[in-house]
Amino acid sequence: MAQLNNVLDILKLLDKSNCKKCGEATCLAFAATVHKGEKRLQSCPKLANDVVDRFSDEVQERRSPDQDAVEAMARLKNQIAEMDLEAAARRVGGKFSNNRLKVKILGKDFSVDSEGNLFSDIHINSWVAGPFLNYVLHAKGTAPSGDWIPFRELHGGKEWQGLFGQQCEKPIKNLADRYSGLFEDILNIFSGKQVDRHYSSDISLVLYPLPKVPVLICYWKPEDGMDSDLTIFFDVTMEENLTIESIYTLCTGMAKMFEKIVQSHG
Repeated sequence: MAQLNNVLDILKLLDKSNCKKCGEATCLAFAATVHKGEKRLQSCPKLANDVVDRFSDEVQERRSPDQDAVEAMARLKNQIAEMDLEAAARRVGGKFSNNRLKVKILGKDFSVDSEGNLFSDIHINSWVAGPFLNYVLHAKGTAPSGDWIPFRELHGGKEWQGLFGQQCEKPIKNLADRYSGLFEDILNIFSGKQVDRHYSSDISLVLYPLPKVPVLICYWKPEDGMDSDLTIFFDVTMEENLTIESIYTLCTGMAKMFEKIVQSHG
């Protein structure tokens, strides 16, 4: 039986007509409430009975996301314990010393030891920990090329684009619209780099969530009656170093972190 591991797996069952008959504004929003256990698949009047019968028990018996996250982290740490961290450090652009592999995440030190224990001078958020361990385990170590593509052009990006736009690009754009100092703070706090204006954007900023995983944030200010816009671009080598799920997790985590910056500035 196919597994419903995330919101997108549930969304694939729906007709994506956004009919609102379930009480939610979009099929994506409905899928999210089902995934969280707040609604059942039966609440969608357009789902065929055989689909509901096949998947409703699985969704109903779903454990909490926290339980799933704990088990996922445990599996990753077990895999880390079985690998050569010194060799991995050379591959992923890190350093190995005192039995720890250390990399820079947004300019901050982040490390893991041979037992999978994590260390950092900053708070270890789940949105960093999972992608970091996946990066250490699976990154090919391909150097960035400097050629940029939008999220939807990554492998699997089209399926994730709706979530990515809503949970990452849109929140950051809204923050930039409201708080003029956002990008300056990003530069100063997270070792960002202002670069030449890509795609005629007003602001082009490169960040390194992981050593060989750069992201380019381009922001267009409102002008002549046109709304502002923001797009996040990725190096074409991105998917050789990180999966689409980890890319999504990292970027949505960054969006939440930027929101906290704005809140701390009143």
